[in-house]
Amino acid sequence: MKLKLLMPFILPLVMASIHVQAQKRPDKLYSMSGIGFAFPLGETSDYFKPKFSTSLGLNLGLGDGGLFLYPKVSLHAFTFNQITPDAGYTYTLQKGRATTYLLNVALGYRKIVNKWAFYGFAGAGGGFILTPQASVNTSNLQVTQDNKSNGLGIAEGGAGIEYNIGGANLFVEGSYMYGFSKIQNKTFNTAPISIGIKPNLSKLLNKLK
Repeated sequence: MKLKLLMPFILPLVMASIHVQAQKRPDKLYSMSGIGFAFPLGETSDYFKPKFSTSLGLNLGLGDGGLFLYPKVSLHAFTFNQITPDAGYTYTLQKGRATTYLLNVALGYRKIVNKWAFYGFAGAGGGFILTPQASVNTSNLQVTQDNKSNGLGIAEGGAGIEYNIGGANLFVEGSYMYGFSKIQNKTFNTAPISIGIKPNLSKLLNKLK
């Protein structure tokens, strides 16, 4: 599973969350799980079309105000329509599936108003995008498909709205993601939109004491 390659980056963030919890901050540690779509923008729409996507992350409170650290793994899926064949390949693949494994670490600020919260964030990270490629053996009429790993750095900024339902927050979040490397010789940038839930881990851990 390619996600295992991101674990060395995720584990230190989990250790940081334990430190935050030890500081007796009941509302400053949330996990995040979202579903939605990542909409390709500009040149990216020439080769990617949106499919169902997921994201996983943490919100780690910093200080006594609204600042928080926001590490997030983006597992966006796209329909891939290849424009030009990769080196060593003759045919372009159409209606394939591409998947991102991107880690972004952002700094955010949350403003709470009664049961509502409004937040914004900006950060950077990186990872890779798997794109399929196909070769055709005309003698035995067989098609062989494998994946190409496209490494890239990213920058991401966005905003969201939360609604508290007790031990968790429901949220809607939108962002803009820009890639510093190209796919199919074109810029990668997309606008992920997701909805989901943020369980309050601080309250849960305090109850277990």
